[in-house]
Amino acid sequence: MPSTKPRIQVTLDAELAAAVSELGGTKPRSRAVHDLALRGAQAIRAERHQRQEALEFLRRLDSGEDDRFDFSVSEQLHATRR
Repeated sequence: MPSTKPRIQVTLDAELAAAVSELGGTKPRSRAVHDLALRGAQAIRAERHQRQEALEFLRRLDSGEDDRFDFSVSEQLHATRR
């Protein structure tokens, strides 16, 4: 029975073949690629979120809203390295 959902064509290059072989287990290749794509998307979302949190933390430090980092101590430590 043909699928009712749109399909995409994916080239099974060496890197993808290795990932499917390593992580796909006994699943059909199409299921393994599907699962890898979803996990990859999840990882990319997490990286974006982490980057946004880091930028927001730096913005708070720069504006003085967050006082967990003492720039004077950092300056003294850098001065002793010279």
